[in-house]
Amino acid sequence: MKRTLMILAALLLCGAAFGQQEPNYALAARFSQKQIAAMVFSTSVTPNWFRDSDRFWYSWQTPEGTFYYIVDPATGQKKPIFNLERLAMEVTLATKDPFDAQHLPIKGLELKDDKVFRFDIESKLAEPDSTYHFEYDIATGKLSQYEPEDKEYPAWASVSPDGEIGVYAKNYNLWWMDRENMKKAAKDAKDSTLVEHQLTKDGIAQYGYGFDNYRGSDADTTRRTAVGMLVWSPDSKHFATMKYDMRGVKELWVINSLSQPRPTLETYKYQMPGEPGPKEEMYLFTMPDGTSRHIRTAAFKDQEVGFETRTRESKERYDKYRSRVWLGDNDGFYISRISRDLKRLDFCRVDIAADSARTVIEERMNTYVESRPLRLLKKGTQILEWSERNGWANIYLYNSDGTLIRNLTDGAWHVEDILAVNEAEGYMLVAACGVEKGENPYQMHTYRVPLSGGAMRRLDMEDMDVAAAASDDAKYFVASYSRVDCPPAVALIDANGRRTLLEETDMSKLYEAGYQLPERFTVKAADGVTDLYGAIYKPFDFDPEKKYPVIEYVYPGPQVEANNISWSKGMLRVDRLAQIGFIVITVGNRGGHPNRSKWYHNYGYGNLRDYGLEDQKTAVQRLAARFPWMDATRVGIHGHSGGGFMSTAAILKYPDFYTAAVSCAGNHDNSIYNRWWSEQHHGIQEKIAQSDTTFLYQIATNPEIAGNLKGHLMLVHGDIDNNVHPANTIRVVDALIKAGKRFDLLILPGQRHGFGDMNEYFFYRMADYFSEWLLGSSHRSEVDIKELNND
Repeated sequence: MKRTLMILAALLLCGAAFGQQEPNYALAARFSQKQIAAMVFSTSVTPNWFRDSDRFWYSWQTPEGTFYYIVDPATGQKKPIFNLERLAMEVTLATKDPFDAQHLPIKGLELKDDKVFRFDIESKLAEPDSTYHFEYDIATGKLSQYEPEDKEYPAWASVSPDGEIGVYAKNYNLWWMDRENMKKAAKDAKDSTLVEHQLTKDGIAQYGYGFDNYRGSDADTTRRTAVGMLVWSPDSKHFATMKYDMRGVKELWVINSLSQPRPTLETYKYQMPGEPGPKEEMYLFTMPDGTSRHIRTAAFKDQEVGFETRTRESKERYDKYRSRVWLGDNDGFYISRISRDLKRLDFCRVDIAADSARTVIEERMNTYVESRPLRLLKKGTQILEWSERNGWANIYLYNSDGTLIRNLTDGAWHVEDILAVNEAEGYMLVAACGVEKGENPYQMHTYRVPLSGGAMRRLDMEDMDVAAAASDDAKYFVASYSRVDCPPAVALIDANGRRTLLEETDMSKLYEAGYQLPERFTVKAADGVTDLYGAIYKPFDFDPEKKYPVIEYVYPGPQVEANNISWSKGMLRVDRLAQIGFIVITVGNRGGHPNRSKWYHNYGYGNLRDYGLEDQKTAVQRLAARFPWMDATRVGIHGHSGGGFMSTAAILKYPDFYTAAVSCAGNHDNSIYNRWWSEQHHGIQEKIAQSDTTFLYQIATNPEIAGNLKGHLMLVHGDIDNNVHPANTIRVVDALIKAGKRFDLLILPGQRHGFGDMNEYFFYRMADYFSEWLLGSSHRSEVDIKELNND
C-alpha cells in the first residue's frame, strides 16, 4: 500500500511539472478544414490572359463574396467585369430563382473571342433541375442567354492542329475519324453511322496503343480511349506516338470491400523496383494516308522516351482543338531519352526523312539526371536547356547542332524553370531560389535574364516566396506571394520591376477565431554545418511558462519536404494539431528537397530509409535547448506517405528518443513501392552481362527493424490505396507481431492514398493517440466525430 501511494505521488508530481495539461479539443475544433474554408478564401490569383493582348481576368473570393476583374497591365487599371448586384437581379429574372450579389453561383466562366464572357447558372428550384447558359458582352454590359454549340470533338480524340483529323485507340490499336464524324461522335459516341478508319492492326492485349494498354487484364477493349503519348507536326501532316509492350509488367490488386452487393477486385499494372519494365517503340505516321514507319530510339535497356512539346501560347489556350504539337518544325521534332538507372539522359532530334533519333545534348550524373522541357529560339536554330551538371540548376543556351553557346545563368543557386521568353527584346523570365543571400533558400523569386548573357535581376519583392504566372511575351507576370509567417498577397509586376498591388488575403475572420501565425527558425543539421529551415506551430493559448511536448510533422523528400515556405490553409497536421496542446514543428533534412544544391538533394541516395532521421532528431534537440518551453523528453512524430515511412523508421531507429508515432499510408517496404520513386531516389545497379542486362535493387525496410519498437506506434492505411499498397503497412504489422510488440492499427475502408472524406475522423484519432502518450491524458475527445464530418 505504501509503495502504491509513493508511485501515485510521483505521478502527481510529474503531472504538476507538466502543468496538468489536458488536450484542448475545443480549440482544435475551431480550425477544421470546413471551418477554415468559411474564414479564409482566395490566397492566390491565376491570370486568364486574353488571346490578342496582355490583358487578363481573374476571380477573387473574400468573406464578402466572389469578385471578377479585368486588368490592363499597360495602364495598371483593374476593373470589375460585372456589376454583381445588377447581374444577380438579371439572373433572377431569367431563372426565377432568387439570387443576390454575394450568392451568385457562377460556374464555368470563360472568355470567348476576347469580347464576351460565358457562364452557367444551375437552378436547383426548377422542376426538373435546369442549367441556364448566359453570355455577357464586355463592351455593352448586356446579358443574354445562348444555346451552347454542339461539341465538335470528343474528349478521346487527339485532334490535329487544323482540326481535320482525330486519332484515338480502340482494342489496343489506332484509329482515326475526320471532322464530320468526330462531331457526330461528340454528340453520340454510339451513332451507328460513324465512319472510322483503322490505322494499325499490330496491337494486342498489353502490347499496343492507348490508355487501356496500361490497365490490367480487366480492361475494356471495346471503348474508344485517348492516346496519351501522341504529338502532331505543326502542319498536321504527321504525328508521332508510342507503342508499349506491357506484358512483362506484373499486375497488382486491391479489394473494395464496400462495393455492393459483393466486394470487387481492382486490377492494375504496377512495376516494382528491379522488375522488368515496359518496352517502348516509336512510330511516325503520315496523314491522311495512314502510312507509318518505326523510328529507332534504342540506346539503353528499359529506357524511357518522352516527346518534347511546344509551350502553349495564349492563342493556343483558346484553340478548341487543344492539339499537342511537337517541339520542332514540319521537318522534325525533339525527344528525351533516359536510361533506367537515370544516370544518362539524351535530348535527341528525329527528322521526318530519317528512321532514327540523333543525340543533340547529353547529360550524365553518378546519382541521377533531372530535366525540364526544352525551349527553342530563333526559329529553332537555338535551344534553351535546364541542367544541374555543375551541382546547381542553371540555364544553358545551345545551337541546334548541340554546340554550347553560353550559360545564361551561372551561380550557386537553383533555377526552377523558365517562365516566359521575349526574343524581340532579348530576355527571359525565370523562377529561381537561393540567389538572395540571407533569405530562406527555398523562397522562390522571379528574375529577368538577358539572352545575350549578363547578370540576372530580381523583379519581385524581397524576403517572400513568390509564385509567378507570366504573360507569353514575358512583359508582365502576376506574383502570388507570402511566407509561412506572412499572409498572402498578389501583385502585378512588369519586366522592369514596376509593381501594382492587386489583392491581399482577408484573414480577419481567422484572427477573430484566435489564429496566430507560425514562427520560422533555422537550425544546424547533425553535421553542424548544413542549415535546416523550419517552422514552429504553437497552441494559440500558448503559455511560455509551461512545458509542451513536441510533435514533428515530417516528409523525408527527396522531391519535397514537409516544411511550408508559403502560408497555407492546409492546417490539419500542423497548426490544428498544435491546438490540442503540442508544439508542432516542420523542418527540412539533408536529402529532402531538390531546390537547393544537387549535393543536398542527393544526400540520401543509396540510403533511402535512414538518411533524414538524424537531422530530424537533432533539430528537436537543438530547438529544445534554445526554447525552455519545448520538452525533448516527450517527442512524437507523424507523417503521411513518405512521411508515414519516415515516422515509423524514426521511432524504430531512435526508440529511446521518440515516445509516439502516427504513421499514415507509409511506403514502409520500398522494395514493393513503385519502381520510379524507389529506383530514382535510392538507386539501382545496372549489371551488364554478355547475354543480357539486369537491374539489381536492394534497400533497407521498416519491417527489418520492427523489433526495436519501445514507444507507441499507430499505423494508418486506406484499404484501396493503389499508390502505396496496403501491403506496405501489413508487412510492418506482421514483423511487429512476430517480434511480440504492441501497436495500434487503423484501416480506413474505401479510402485511397489521401484518406478522402475520412480525414476529419483520422484527425481526432491522431489527436487522441498523441494526447494519451504525450500528455498522459486518458481524456478523449467528447466531440461527435460523425457530426463534425457532416458539419
